Amino acid sequence: MDTQELQRIKNQYNIIGNDAALNRALEMAVAIAPTDLTVLVTGESGVGKENIPSIIHKHSSRKNGKFFALNCGAIPEGTIDAELFGHEKGSFTGAIETRKGYFEEYDGGTLFLDEIGELPLASQAKLLRVLQSGEFVKVGSSKIQKTDVRVIAATNVNLLHAVSQGKFREDLYYRLNAVQISMPSLRERKEDIYLLFRKFSSDFSEKWGLCKVTLTNDAIDLLINYRWPGNIRQLKNVTEAVTALESERITPASQRCMVDALTLMKYMPKEDPVVLPVAASEVRGGESIPDQDKQRIIKAIFDLKQEIDALKARLDASTVPVHAAPALKPAMPAEEAEWQGPGAPVTSESIGRTVDVKTEAPDLSIRRSNLDIIVKALEKHGGNRKLAAEEVGISERTLYRWIEKYNLDGKSEK
Repeated sequence: MDTQELQRIKNQYNIIGNDAALNRALEMAVAIAPTDLTVLVTGESGVGKENIPSIIHKHSSRKNGKFFALNCGAIPEGTIDAELFGHEKGSFTGAIETRKGYFEEYDGGTLFLDEIGELPLASQAKLLRVLQSGEFVKVGSSKIQKTDVRVIAATNVNLLHAVSQGKFREDLYYRLNAVQISMPSLRERKEDIYLLFRKFSSDFSEKWGLCKVTLTNDAIDLLINYRWPGNIRQLKNVTEAVTALESERITPASQRCMVDALTLMKYMPKEDPVVLPVAASEVRGGESIPDQDKQRIIKAIFDLKQEIDALKARLDASTVPVHAAPALKPAMPAEEAEWQGPGAPVTSESIGRTVDVKTEAPDLSIRRSNLDIIVKALEKHGGNRKLAAEEVGISERTLYRWIEKYNLDGKSEK
């Protein structure tokens, strides 16, 4: 898949990031879509696994059929069979009429079974039969029915471990795992963390008329080296909380809000011991370190780190020949997606050190890809902006702004 097609998919599903493992997962989803193979999507909670089934369905021959996402962990064990396979009238208390199950209702379409590891063992046996033969029986019936549903499953637990514990059927595991697509955790996508923060903050501030949040160098360092156990979902919650509570209403004199590491730290869950490389949260005797002492320790670490960085800079300056500093480039104009401009995602070299958002050059690859995609979409649809916007996966209003800003099409209106 070329870069433009990959970026178009990201735009359509609002996926942010340039990580290689993320790109690989999206490419696999598109590649496997035309087949009818069962897919198992793995990854921690909050990594965005729900995007993969939607992408597969939209790029498959079933795209005109129905798509339904079912959280297996949210349905009581006593009713899961009736939900999946349907039931006959009078088959149990409360069954006042015959009802179709998901495998009958979505025949010819795609069924996404999230948290598949929560499915009871008895229901696992019935699911295996559907996957192997396409046959199922409604609760309270003896009639065998046929269905043609593509199943995509997802889990945030280790199913092989569940198999070893007798909590998941081994034959079902291998039947579901025809193709496995693994979504990376946020801590494995460190170069995307600051980009995601800027995106979430920009969206939230625009929605509520607040100043956009800019992080100081030490705050960026804290952000990208935090473990993020809740992944993207947790990062979004933290970002919106920071923006809501630390920012203020936009005024002619105030467009941005600067947040430092000590301020950002207040919004990081304190029960997580991996915010910084501090000693374990318990001391001898089993006593916990008071929160006030933790704050002092963290501040001392930041002060020490800044002194070390300054010392390194002085040593580098004394050993490397001094050259004339290049003239600073003029500030870039504000972008349609402003969060993609200056202060773009950090590089692999930035992880573990302070990032200077004032001097690093912006990453323009996303913007260029977007411009190319828009131009090709306009050409494909003969300048019809409505169809071009649908093709790209953005609103028609956004498309108009891109066209006007970059003079993409002076005569595309038909």
